[in-house]
Amino acid sequence: MTINIGVTGWGDHESLYPDKINPRDKLAVYGSHFPVVEVDTAFYAIQPKRNYEKWVKDTPEGFSFVIKAFQRMTGHDRQPLTVQEAKEMFQAYRESIEPVVEAGKLNALLFQFPPWFDVSKENIAKLRKIKELLPDLPLALEFRNRSWFNDKYRKNTLDFMQEEGWIHTICDEPQAGEGSVPTILEPTHPDKTLIRFHGRNVHGWNRNGRSDWRAVRFLYRYNEQELIEWKRHIENLAKKTKHITVLFNNNSGGDAADNARQMIALLGIKYDHLNPRQLDFFNF
Repeated sequence: MTINIGVTGWGDHESLYPDKINPRDKLAVYGSHFPVVEVDTAFYAIQPKRNYEKWVKDTPEGFSFVIKAFQRMTGHDRQPLTVQEAKEMFQAYRESIEPVVEAGKLNALLFQFPPWFDVSKENIAKLRKIKELLPDLPLALEFRNRSWFNDKYRKNTLDFMQEEGWIHTICDEPQAGEGSVPTILEPTHPDKTLIRFHGRNVHGWNRNGRSDWRAVRFLYRYNEQELIEWKRHIENLAKKTKHITVLFNNNSGGDAADNARQMIALLGIKYDHLNPRQLDFFNF
């Protein structure tokens, strides 16, 4: 059983890095703090294979990546695709991440669907099709529409995810109506469960798409009591699933890395396969 804890992205967590660090060196330093990271840039564009080759090289053995699905693959652009276009896009995405797969550093591909992706026959068929297009890879599923977990469909949703082999992405996020989901503490995959902390800023959550959304959407710092509560949740989940990955995404105010380190300390985890930490012998 393993519990790997990290944050989303590695560029913005200033508390991790020395002053004047070259952005190209940040991932290697990040890898001295945490054993896993989410590649959120993959959501905005299919990354060149050379990027993944560098990222694999910069990280230690045993490090892993949760890679977000490209936004067209999850329908965020609201543009229809032909069957052929979908096949070509998924193939291009699959080829781009090959260096991570070959290195054994793929934790999961995260399919985070938009708030309008509700429970329907059409969307269930889309989830099945995605599994057909990427049959050999670990796929994690995150909903942003509450209908999947209402009283009528909750059990069916969890059963479907289990039968289809989807990794459940359990979320801690603001309870802000239809465009948010409750925290459902149920694994659906025998080997892996993903947990993502988005904060609990209801006002910020509902700013999505507005000019200031990046500054406020994930503006939240978990207090110790909230983290202790989640410590118990994680320990209980660890009895049901072999590998748990925890990602803190509450970084509008730079809080994610600190909260991640707090959770590592609360769980008493010591990672022994990180990059070596550079020592500053004159840090008074």
